Amino acid sequence: MKKLHLALAMVAGFAVHAANAQALDGTLKKIKDNGSITLGIRESSFPLSYLDASQKPIGYHIDICNAIVDAVKTKLALPKLEVKTQAVTSQNRIPLTVNGTVDLECGSTTNDTSRQQQVAFAPTTYITNVMMAVKKSSGIKSLSDLNGKPVATTTGTTSVQLIRAHKVGQGVNFREVYGKDHADFFLMLETDRAVAFVMDDNLLMGLIANSKAPQDYAIVGESLSLEPIAIMLRKDDPQFKGLVAATIGSLAKSGQLAKLYTKWFLSPIPPKGVNLNVPMSDALKAAIAEPNDRPKEAYAAK
Repeated sequence: MKKLHLALAMVAGFAVHAANAQALDGTLKKIKDNGSITLGIRESSFPLSYLDASQKPIGYHIDICNAIVDAVKTKLALPKLEVKTQAVTSQNRIPLTVNGTVDLECGSTTNDTSRQQQVAFAPTTYITNVMMAVKKSSGIKSLSDLNGKPVATTTGTTSVQLIRAHKVGQGVNFREVYGKDHADFFLMLETDRAVAFVMDDNLLMGLIANSKAPQDYAIVGESLSLEPIAIMLRKDDPQFKGLVAATIGSLAKSGQLAKLYTKWFLSPIPPKGVNLNVPMSDALKAAIAEPNDRPKEAYAAK
């Protein structure tokens, strides 16, 4: 693990070396003036950003954000830069990024054209399928089985719109049940207040794997959307976005991004040592080979 952290730091330093003479503005000036950077973290977005048993933020996107922090330290010559964290939800993550409360949102946010009107995105670092988790005993296999039933999804996500837009979901009269975050909604599924939880497949896998009875659940139904997931930052800040993009590009080119993927998706992870065993998709391999911030609409058009 120490070797991986050292490698990430070296890559981050290399990514910004050529830009060190540039005058500061935007987020980098804010960080320099404050002597701190604030990461927006999620509390239950397995395995991208979540809390371990000691309530410390960990995950695939946390590691990537830490590499970006190392790049910022190098750029600003601030080895003792204070790193703060701020828990965010699907509902408040964009406002807290826009208003400067968080500098990097290191969660599980889909990059789409509507959100690009408000914020900017780093190059894609994960691509997910939106599906639904159910109890096996429910007999639910398809969106068509949801008619008249309560369906949980997290406030501020695109899941309900995706159900209604899907040809199988059109005309299905399900009842929406809302709450603040993923763990809350999975609890609704566990306690039978909802018959399905619609969300990114990796988040569903993580919640199921860390539940009290993983064998009771299944991920079923139609794929609602292929969505690029990326770290979020403020819009109209080319200097900071350039540093973020250069850092992730260097991680991708050096192979460190693939190693981080293996660490979080193909190895035992805290808190229970569960291995999600999710091989990297062809779509993500392509995104890593050619780092980009294309929105989900570009994937739907293919």
